[in-house]
Amino acid sequence: MIFVVNRAGVAMSRLSIISGALLLSALPAAAQQADPAIGRGIAMSACAACHRVEASPDGPSPNPDAPRFADVARMNSTTELSIRVFLRSSHAAMPNFMLGAEEIDSIAAYILGLARQ
Repeated sequence: MIFVVNRAGVAMSRLSIISGALLLSALPAAAQQADPAIGRGIAMSACAACHRVEASPDGPSPNPDAPRFADVARMNSTTELSIRVFLRSSHAAMPNFMLGAEEIDSIAAYILGLARQ
């Protein structure tokens, strides 16, 4: 291990440590992964009042203006990114839910999974 004795070197070392810690805290946790089961639970509690969130595309959404999740999943334009962006944006016809990144990722995983069913 090399120690820098001059004042500028010590300040740079501290700055490097702080910068590295800040950079690491900004990165997503590698152990955290999207969980479609959690996404389904969130959808059932937060979205089902307006949307049909179940895998079966039979029957309309409770709100005729709200698309069924299975239909959203099968749209050509639906990607993980498009769902994530949509859920992070406010929309006049939807409640303004405050969802965390892991919740959004899990809802996206659940919706994308509906396309394969």
